Amino acid sequence: MGLNLAFVVVEGAAGWISGSMALIADAGHNLSDVLSLVLAWVASVLAARPPSERFTYGLKSSSILAAIANAALLWVAIGGILVETIRRFADPASVGGAAMIAVAAAGIIVNGASALLFAKGSKSDLNLRAAFVHLMADAAVSAGVVVAGVMILLTGRAWIDPLASLIVTAVIAWSSWHLLRDSLRLGMLGVPDAIDVGEVRTYLEALPGVERIHHLHIWPMSTTESALTAHLVMPGTRPADAFLHDVAHELEHRFGIGHPTLQVEAGDQDCAIHGHAHHH
Repeated sequence: MGLNLAFVVVEGAAGWISGSMALIADAGHNLSDVLSLVLAWVASVLAARPPSERFTYGLKSSSILAAIANAALLWVAIGGILVETIRRFADPASVGGAAMIAVAAAGIIVNGASALLFAKGSKSDLNLRAAFVHLMADAAVSAGVVVAGVMILLTGRAWIDPLASLIVTAVIAWSSWHLLRDSLRLGMLGVPDAIDVGEVRTYLEALPGVERIHHLHIWPMSTTESALTAHLVMPGTRPADAFLHDVAHELEHRFGIGHPTLQVEAGDQDCAIHGHAHHH
């Protein structure tokens, strides 16, 4: 956060002095990166808090809220940059190409190094992936600004700067679309991408003694943890604790579902009787 905030100040000042909209656009996106990192950090702290009487799962879902906020923040930044870019097309200003090149080159190093810190965790945590996507997009954008600076030095064409800014905006929008879609789906308690509901159903229906299953629900508790509830119809069978323990283990091992709750039903009442015990 400190490294990126310092770079925002330098890049924003350089963009203002040189008149480069591409640098200002990149600085605005870098500022959204700092806020993204703050949100990811706060969410990770909240998610680590133990459950309470009011929040019986703890505050794990704060990581989902942070991912949604990060995605929304990106699109707000896109809108602001796009408005100014269009204005610059109508009224191009002279730009210092050398300043663009020097500052953007530093941006490649800063953003690339920061992204590497999130590379491993981004594969399994949407909240960390949000931060990773922000930083990698910035590294790519900075590379584009370097190219634009070189072209301005060679040609002296002022319209290259807003064109580079427009490309920056397009890259940011493209890189953040999947993040926005995935975070909103988790916010709506949609099944995480890594879990195939059909495979989970097939596994449960194939268990010894299970005649059928119903009320199968899978939802995210956070950007890294998932929960499941299901009713197993097992006529004439009273499963032992070892059976339920093995099923829970397999659900976590195969599908990454760490919080399964299974209700066993002996007949075809289909939940007309609510007194059956739940096994976690």
